[in-house]
Parts: sequence; C-alpha cells; structure tokens
Amino acid sequence: MEKLIVHPAVRAALDARRPVVALESTVISHGLPWPENLALARRMEAVVAAGGAQPATVALLQGRVHVGLDEAQLEHLATAKDIWKISRRDLAVAVAQQRDGATTVAGTLIASAWAGVRVFATGGIGGVHRGAGQDISADLPELARAPVVVVCAGAKAILDLPATLEWLETHGVPVIGYQTDEFPAFYSRTSGLKLEARADSPAAVAAMARALWDYGLSGGLLVCVPCPAEHARPAAEMEAAIAQAVAEADRQGVRGKAVTPFLLARIAELTHGESKTANLALLENNARVAAQIAVALAAG
Repeated sequence: MEKLIVHPAVRAALDARRPVVALESTVISHGLPWPENLALARRMEAVVAAGGAQPATVALLQGRVHVGLDEAQLEHLATAKDIWKISRRDLAVAVAQQRDGATTVAGTLIASAWAGVRVFATGGIGGVHRGAGQDISADLPELARAPVVVVCAGAKAILDLPATLEWLETHGVPVIGYQTDEFPAFYSRTSGLKLEARADSPAAVAAMARALWDYGLSGGLLVCVPCPAEHARPAAEMEAAIAQAVAEADRQGVRGKAVTPFLLARIAELTHGESKTANLALLENNARVAAQIAVALAAG
C-alpha cells in the first residue's frame, strides 16, 4: 500500500520546483462547525492559490497520508463524525486501523517533510500549557525536527507564552517576528515578549530559511505574523476571558485533547464571537504570507 499520496497538482508543483504551501486539517474537522469549516478550508486554499502557490491540505484518509486533497475529500473531513486528531503519537495507530484523521500542526509537519513541502500555514501553534509546565504540545518537538517554515500568529493565547518561547529557544528553533519585534499573542498583536529576530519581507524569511538549511541545521523556522489590526483584540480583554475559561476547564475536569477545543469554544462565547472573528482573519492572513514566502523560496 502506498504510504504517502501526493495530489497530482501538488506533485507537479514540487517536481517543477514551484511554490507549495501545506495546510492543516484539524481546523476543518475539530475547529469549526459545518458549514463554516468547509468554507474556511476553501478560502485558505484560494488565498494560497491567489498568492501564486499550490495549496496542499494534509489529512489521513483510510489510513493513508494525503498531501493535497480534492473537493470531495475536503467535504468529507468537514462533515464526517469519526475523524481522529492526528499528531505523531497517533499516526501509526491510525494507519494500522485504516482511520480517517485530521492532522494537527505536528502531524502536518511530519507529512510536509515527507513530501518535501517547505512552507506551512496555520493559525497558532501548540506550546507549554499554563500550570505546572508538564503539559507540552507535540507541536514543539516537531518544529525542532521538520525542515519547514511555519507561518503562524504565535502560540495559542491559552498557553504559557513565555514558557513556550523558552522551550523553542532551548531546542534551537528560530522564532522570527514578521514585521514585528514582539511575539504575537494569537488574538492580540502584542504580548510584551520581545523577539531576537525580525523579517520585514518574504525574501528576508526565505534568506533565513536557506541559511538554516545550507548549514545543515535541523528543523525549521517559526514565522510569527500578528493578527490583522482590524480584527485583533486587546490583550487585557482576551486575558480575562482566557483566565475564566481555564478556571472553568479545571473545575469541570477537562483534560488532554479536550482542553484546547473547550477553551477556544468558551472564549468565543465570552467574547461574543470576537475571538472567532480574529481567528478566521489571522488564518487567512497567515495563508497569504505563507504563499508569498513560498514564492520567494522557489525563486531562490
């Protein structure tokens, strides 16, 4: 059985050294309700294509890893009920049991590296959870392994952002502020956490990525793009909503994979939908910037 299925349009772009941008599928199956999830998936792919790059949404279908999906497969991910959430630990089990799965940041990074896709756009990465610091997302070690430029709006604001940045520094992941000197706080443009490196253009990011890989350094770049100003939320407002949601999750005993979906949904309720609007805006913006970076990398 073929282990990795690369969509013909994606394979043609890779073979011709044209720009390709990977997209995750967890946001489709676990992030938004129908039909918003399918509409977002289509918009993300359209934004990448409009930027001159080939979109490649990643997922697991009947136990086979797909890099690039057709319309029917996107709709399946948006409507089917038993879609697993696929990170590194889940991959072997899901393949052996021929499951359908939506890839997280970590899962998408693994598949991107296998296929040779060098740029990936997402919303926010996972990181170190608030509290004792023992709950660390599998996204972080994958960022240190996969030779992929990851374009995001920072880590999800529900996390411990200083601890997440410290983990990334310890494990050698360059964190680049895109037209900013601060680590974005997902819904908010600033966090008060200064970054060591900044890039003001796609070409500057591409030059950093080439330097990293030319010198044989493992892993990729984390490029952090602030949420568009017109949709960003004030940091104090978001922190109040996050603190309340975290306290409610603790009281209700929400644990493991259920934590992030619970918190994001509760924060959306507490902010009367403003957090969801910001989330959708930053996802599309990140896809736009990723396409520009992929074009710059391909031109080099």
